[in-house]
Order: sequence, then C-alpha cells, then structure tokens
Amino acid sequence: MQHLLLSLATTPTPLPTPTLREGISEDQVTPGLLGFIMTAFFVVATALLIVDMVRRIRRVRYRAQVEEERLAAAAAADVEAADAQDGLNAPGAGRADGDGNGIAPGPSRPRD
Repeated sequence: MQHLLLSLATTPTPLPTPTLREGISEDQVTPGLLGFIMTAFFVVATALLIVDMVRRIRRVRYRAQVEEERLAAAAAADVEAADAQDGLNAPGAGRADGDGNGIAPGPSRPRD
C-alpha cells in the first residue's frame, strides 16, 4: 500500500497542452450556437415558470385572506345577532330581571 501511494506521489502529472489534439476541431469541444440557444431557452423557460408560480402563490394567499375576512364578518354578524336576541330578553316593563320570573335580584326583604 505504501509503495502505491509513494509511486502516485512521485509520478509527475502531464503538462496541459495549449493546443488541441490532432483530429479534434474546436467545434467538437465548444457548445457552439446550438448549445447557446438551448441554454438560453432553458433559462427563459425557467424564468417564466418562476413568474407563473409566484403569481399562483400570490393568488392562493389572496383567496385565503378574503376567506378569512368573510368568516370574520360572518362571526361578527352572528355575535351581533346573538346580542340583539339577548336584548329582546333584557328586563322590560313588568319584569324585574332578564329571565322573566318577576323576582328582582338583590337582598330579600323579611315578610310582615
């Protein structure tokens, strides 16, 4: 194992060649015009998908907010209706208290 590591450490790496090997043209190693067009297409498509996703998320968030406001308004209307109903049961003429039994609240008086 040490012999393998020693040989790998001492073996010189080949120097990079500044020119292409024989038989390879520059068109074979660069993406060229077709590569640029495909990359630009994917970038534009991704940007359009992101914009569409943000618009849909905003729409869902807005609908949820409107639904919460509608439920809050309905709950407030229910509370007002309950208060109005309680107002009908409130003490009125001929009643001593709200439950209509004719007994006034407070300390009782002794009988004569």
